[in-house]
Amino acid sequence: MRRLLPALPLLLGAGLAAAQAASLRFCDKPAALTAAEQDRMLRFGAVVKQELERSGADSALIARSGLDLERLGQRYSHAGLSLRASGNTPWSVRQLYYACDEGRPRLFDQGMAGFVMGTSEPALGYVSLVLLPAEAAAALERTALDDRRALALLGGDYSANAHAWGLRYQNCNQWLVELLASAWGAAADRAAAQQWLREQRYRPSEIELGPVLMLASLFVPWVHMADHPQDDIAAGRYRLSLPVAIEGFVRERLPGARRIELCHTDSRIVVRHGWQPLADGCVAGDGDEVIALQQ
Repeated sequence: MRRLLPALPLLLGAGLAAAQAASLRFCDKPAALTAAEQDRMLRFGAVVKQELERSGADSALIARSGLDLERLGQRYSHAGLSLRASGNTPWSVRQLYYACDEGRPRLFDQGMAGFVMGTSEPALGYVSLVLLPAEAAAALERTALDDRRALALLGGDYSANAHAWGLRYQNCNQWLVELLASAWGAAADRAAAQQWLREQRYRPSEIELGPVLMLASLFVPWVHMADHPQDDIAAGRYRLSLPVAIEGFVRERLPGARRIELCHTDSRIVVRHGWQPLADGCVAGDGDEVIALQQ
């Protein structure tokens, strides 16, 4: 695990990958993976890396199912940038996470095994890869690997439901989309990044919870309401950056962008090339590759 400001030694070994994943789960403690579950996740991570190698790209936007947001109509909760040239290990994911012990957000580089293990459901998981056209990808890679520029976009306070157009808080996906603004719009800070995104017609995700659930969210750690407009609070609505919004923005802006989606159950991995989402339950369709997982 490579963390920015300051850096930490690289953590090696499958046993530590689960600990890396746990650090991304808002400080809760997921159930320990069984040996079979850990083996499955390691194999899934290896297939993701294989697809990245086959793509011929040097970087990819990557998202995984993590927190259970299916009930809100969202498959993916957490996104970052996977980089072949990562100083950690090849195809590590540069991302924002919340350092629970320090009470603040950080940027760090996480190996692919740890990244895919950050799911709330080890029996069923999804990963999405978006491959960018060469010029856009090169600009994004340069920006992401420039620690000064990457850290200039890091907010001081974390909120899992940070308002997409707010500067008081930030979540992992918000940092990523603001990184796109720095790479493609020369934005020097968060305010400039959000202005550029508005001008480019970026549309954040809208989550409708209703007033009762919005009130209940006040009692959940790392969820804040202070940055949300009063009209949204009254309507029970969150406007925030989620992976689906970022992918939609990239697809509209860069018609040459390509997508690969992968999923796993306890018995198979399915790989699909194209923008049509995989079916719920990780069910393969025509043209999908199916890799059997031996029990």
